[in-house]
Amino acid sequence: MTSVAYRVLVTDKLSEEGLALLRAEKDVEVVVDSKLAKDPKALKEALKDADGIAIRSGTQLTAEVLEGQTRLKAIVRAGVGVDNIDVPAATRQGIVVMNTPGGNTISTAEQTMALMLALSRNTARADASLKAGKWDRNSLTGVQLEGKTLGVVGLGRVGLAVAQRALGFEMKVLGYDPLLSAEKAQEHGVEFVHKLDDLWPQCDYITLHTPLTPETRHVVSAAAIASMRPTVRIINCARGGLIDDAALLEALNAGKVAGAAIDVFDPEPPPADDPIIAHPKTVVTPHLGASTEEAQVNVAVEAARLLCDYLIRGQVRFSVNTPTLDRAEMQDLRGHLDLAWRLGLLHAQMDRGAITKAVLTYRGDAALKNTKLLTACFAAGLMEASLAQSVNLVNALPFARERGLIIEEKIVDAPGDFGTLIQAEVTTDRKTYVAAGTLFGKEFLRLVRLGSFQLDAHFDGPLLTFTHNDRPGLIGFLGTTLGDRGVNIAQMNVGRERPGGEAIGVVNLDGIPTQDDLDAVAKHPDILSVRLIKLPAQGELPSWLGS
Repeated sequence: MTSVAYRVLVTDKLSEEGLALLRAEKDVEVVVDSKLAKDPKALKEALKDADGIAIRSGTQLTAEVLEGQTRLKAIVRAGVGVDNIDVPAATRQGIVVMNTPGGNTISTAEQTMALMLALSRNTARADASLKAGKWDRNSLTGVQLEGKTLGVVGLGRVGLAVAQRALGFEMKVLGYDPLLSAEKAQEHGVEFVHKLDDLWPQCDYITLHTPLTPETRHVVSAAAIASMRPTVRIINCARGGLIDDAALLEALNAGKVAGAAIDVFDPEPPPADDPIIAHPKTVVTPHLGASTEEAQVNVAVEAARLLCDYLIRGQVRFSVNTPTLDRAEMQDLRGHLDLAWRLGLLHAQMDRGAITKAVLTYRGDAALKNTKLLTACFAAGLMEASLAQSVNLVNALPFARERGLIIEEKIVDAPGDFGTLIQAEVTTDRKTYVAAGTLFGKEFLRLVRLGSFQLDAHFDGPLLTFTHNDRPGLIGFLGTTLGDRGVNIAQMNVGRERPGGEAIGVVNLDGIPTQDDLDAVAKHPDILSVRLIKLPAQGELPSWLGS
C-alpha cells in the first residue's frame, strides 16, 4: 500500500463537493468517521494519526482532546464560529485553526431578508390561519419595504450583503460599525451613522449583524428600544444575546415595537416555553441562517481548500490564531508585540467615533524590528472587541483593509528620548488621539505620552485617565474619593505642560471601579473628563502570542 504524506480526519457531515476536493489531492488520505464526534476518547486517539481535521459544529475539540496532539497541524471549521474549538489550547499545541467566514454570507443575508418580508406581510400568521380553515384578510394587512428606512448594526460581510439587497427593495439604508469608515460605507450605498444612539430613532427596521461580545450583549436594550419608533421591526440573524429579551417582550406587549424576527437564541435551543417564541408579533426560526444547500457546499469546499493549501503548500488563510513562530524571534519581539497590542487596546476604548486612519511611528530599537508584525499586533488590539472573528497577527491587517481602515507605518532613524518607542496616532471623524509607549528592559511597559502630555505610567491593569485643571488639592480629592469607596491606587502619574494649566492624570488601580465611583470622581469642578481603560495584567498576553 502506498503511503500518503498527510491524513485528514472528517468527523462531521461535509458535502460531497468538499470531500471530493480533498480526495483529489494525491498526497492526502481522507478518513470520514462521524461517530468520533460523539466519543471524545476515541476522537483524541484518532487525532494522534491525523495531520488535519475538518469539522462543523458537532465535534468538540476541547483542551483535553487536543492535549498531546503532536502530529496534528491544522483544524478547519466549516463555518464561522469556533466556539467548539479550544483555540488557546490549539495555539499552545502549535495547531493552526482556520474557519470559512465567507461561505454562508449570502445565505444569512437572504434569511434576514426573508424574515424581514415575513414579518412585514404577516406571512407566518397568514399561513397558520389559512391552514386552520380561516379566510381572514382584514387582520393580516401588512406593510411594504419600499420607502422604509433600514438600520444595519454591523457592516461586515453579512451586514453589507443585507444592505445591498435592501437597496434593491428601494429602502433607505443607514449603517453603524465602529470599525468601518464612512467612505467605505458610502461606497456600498449606506448612509453612515457615527453614533449608535443616533441610529435607533431613525429606523423602521433594524437588523443586527455584529458579534456577541461583552460590549454588544443586549445592544438592543430597554433604553435603546425606548428611543425607537413604535412602528419599528427588529431582525436578529446574528447571535443570541444581542437583544435584551425581557425588554423586547415588554415592548411587544406594550405596542412599543411592531414586531421582531428572530433566528438565533441564547441559549440554543431555547426553552420550550420561551414567551418570545410564542408571541403573536414575532416570527422565529431555529438558526437557519447558514442552512441552505449552497452554503453547505461553499463552506465544505472552502474548508477543503484551506486544509490542502496549508498542509501541501504552506499557505495560511482565515486563521483565527497565529502559526508557530521561531522561538528566538518570538522572544526577541515579545515585549514590543505586547506594547503594540496594548496601544491598540487603549485606542479601542477611547470615545473616538468612526476610525478613518492610524499612523504608527517606530523609533529607536522598535524601528529595527519586524514592524509589520508590530502593526498587526496593534490592529488586533484595536479591533478584537468589535469583530466576530478572532483577530490575531495573521488576519488583523486584512480585516483592517477590508473595512477601509488605513494603517500606515513611519520609521524614524533619528534617536529620541527613549531607546525604543512606538507611537500610535489614530484619526477619527471627531478628532485625533495620540498615545506612545516604551519598554524598560525587556518586559516593563510604560505609557509615555497621551495626547499632548508626556508622562511615565505603568501600562497594565485598569487605568483611570482624567484630564483636569492643575489645581492644589485635586490629587488628594481623587485619593480620598477612591479610598472611601474601597478602590486602591497602585500607581499615579500626572503629565502637564505648565503649572496651573490643563493636565492629564493616569492612575493604575488594583480593581475595577463602578460607574458610581467614576461619577463621584467626575464631580470635582476641575476634573474635565474621566475614562476607565481596561488593560491586561503585566505580562498577560493574548493566546495567539503565547502565555
